[in-house]
Amino acid sequence: MSTGQLLSIEPQELQFPFELRKQISCSLNLSNKTDNYVAFKVKTTNPKKYCVRPNTGVVLPRSTCNVVVTMQAQKEAPTDMQCKDKFLLQSVVASPGATPKDIMAEMFNKESGHNVEECKLRVVYVAPPRPPSPVREGSEEGSSPRASVSDNGSFNAAELTSVSRAHVERHETQDNSCDARTLISKLTEEKNSAIQQNSKLQQELELLRREAKRNQSGIPFIYVFLVGLIGIILGYLLKRTWPPPCYTFFVFFDATSMAGKRKEIWKIGKVTGILFCRNVVHCLLICMED
Repeated sequence: MSTGQLLSIEPQELQFPFELRKQISCSLNLSNKTDNYVAFKVKTTNPKKYCVRPNTGVVLPRSTCNVVVTMQAQKEAPTDMQCKDKFLLQSVVASPGATPKDIMAEMFNKESGHNVEECKLRVVYVAPPRPPSPVREGSEEGSSPRASVSDNGSFNAAELTSVSRAHVERHETQDNSCDARTLISKLTEEKNSAIQQNSKLQQELELLRREAKRNQSGIPFIYVFLVGLIGIILGYLLKRTWPPPCYTFFVFFDATSMAGKRKEIWKIGKVTGILFCRNVVHCLLICMED
């Protein structure tokens, strides 16, 4: 514990149980044993890597304050598990009744004549906690497990390196499995979409074949309509223009015989027209059924 004139800081080292791709937090305890309001500010040499909450504040007289330092998730393990990052905690006497809103950057400027107290903190990586391993039945009573911590309480660099490698391999395996699952689901969706499109195209092709068969079998409606219209027009013209003008010079046809012939011709034309119309209607019904 560092005991200054204004604040007592515990611990002196920021110890982070290092794990890849995981945020790790460490807390600082600030104790104010004076009768003054003390303002503090926390700085770091690597602000993008760490998040400090709160980074500024006021410690009331005879009270304590907790500061949480969070290290962002790291993708790679450092060489020999050594960290060169450092923190600087500055403290200064504030006015009575001061709040965090009253803290200004000029308060921590030594050139302005303020009595600023500083404390440097270093960052240390430690091995993550391990689950207890079961004791073998055949182990001797006098034997002891292999020490993983040195006498001064720090972890061996070789052991930390092996732990970091194990975490790296585990996370890489998890990432590969996630990528494989994503790829499989994507391929499955593409396969289902292709099957749906294929069935849709087959349905459209079947409809086109049916329409082509209908068009080939049966007489077109327009052709039947035109033939019927031409037949009606010819029947009407024959009725109006009979007998032809070339036969008017024959004097042996009297009026009575001419009238009789017209009636016979009209009857024949009428019967022919009825038969023609019936055939046309029959053809139309056949086309509609096809």
